[in-house]
Amino acid sequence: MDKTLRTIKGYDFHECTSAMQKAIRRADAAVAGYFALELWHSGYWNYVWKRLFTISAEDCHGLITKEIEALYNGYMLVNKGAKTHKGRIFISKAVILLCHVAKSRDADHLQCIIYDKDMVDADSFLEEVRQEMKPIPTYAFDCHTQTGRRMGKTKEDFFKEEFNALSPKQLGLFDNLI
Repeated sequence: MDKTLRTIKGYDFHECTSAMQKAIRRADAAVAGYFALELWHSGYWNYVWKRLFTISAEDCHGLITKEIEALYNGYMLVNKGAKTHKGRIFISKAVILLCHVAKSRDADHLQCIIYDKDMVDADSFLEEVRQEMKPIPTYAFDCHTQTGRRMGKTKEDFFKEEFNALSPKQLGLFDNLI
């Protein structure tokens, strides 16, 4: 007896999920949307949202997770008290946003480099990151810490040093004052 989870159209649940995520990575909104809605129509709506949140952190650059959270909240609002789930438009919108945002695997790579040492073949440059105890960087010592105050760091130093350290830097209204 086949115990594989299936969708309404007979897809393997895990393959359907994989197709959705990999299509998002490739900015293929048509394929990603098809499989997201196949999972949704099959009753896996909660799982679809969990996966979309994971994708927003694992595969996407920037602050897109807040956008996905807002769409999830809208989805939950339209379903409050509903007998059947509706609001698939919110899932569609989430898929489209995730497809069109810049992609970056940095968050996933960082965790693998630090915690999955046997899985990732990092060069000696990354060995420092894997140390049990990392030293506090000197830039952390400012007027807000005892060590920084002992070093004579002032609020003026803080404003200048932290402003100059911004990366990437967004132009601000008061940049000319620093």
